[in-house]
Amino acid sequence: MIPPRRSPRAWCLLLMVTLAGLGADLWSKSWAFASVAESPVVLDRTDLIDRPHASPIPPHPGWDVLPAGLLDFRLVLNQGAVFGIGAQQRGLLVGFTLIAVTIALFMFGWKTDARQRLAHVGIALVLAGALGNLWDRVVYGRVRDFLHMLPDWHLPFGLAWPGGSTEVWPWIFNIADVLLLAGLAVILIAMHRADKATREAVTADQDASAA
Repeated sequence: MIPPRRSPRAWCLLLMVTLAGLGADLWSKSWAFASVAESPVVLDRTDLIDRPHASPIPPHPGWDVLPAGLLDFRLVLNQGAVFGIGAQQRGLLVGFTLIAVTIALFMFGWKTDARQRLAHVGIALVLAGALGNLWDRVVYGRVRDFLHMLPDWHLPFGLAWPGGSTEVWPWIFNIADVLLLAGLAVILIAMHRADKATREAVTADQDASAA
């Protein structure tokens, strides 16, 4: 088994997917904050940190992107992690992200082999998502979000989330969040495939020994 940390091809795949995902996330955030509201939203890191409850985003109706209320663009500055978890814990979230990046690189270099390309793609997607939101926290003190799924869909029977929202999906997120969740899903699929291949190999060896 060749460790990926010694494989130029494995490193090339990891870096290409990571940089592509990171670039897509940062570009989409910059485009959204320059285009979705009536005028470009300018973010000042010092002001955002000094006034954590203030927002420079003006009221705006958002953009309908997909029909039937499936998706629109709406600008939000998020002080937490994915879907607003851990609001106003910037230092903790930065530290946690750095730990997550270290773990992802450790998994790549020491827990896979150079042939497990699907696992490396999943790890790269996680890295891209983590680095995209880390960039926002370091540069702006908050994370730029703009994707709003099912904005006009509401929970049935008068149900509401703990925060009081009746929307089916009240969270606004970004491409980095999508990359993180997609990367975790791809890693789980890769792990399942690797476990299946190992079981099949063990079964084949047992059958060969019995014969």
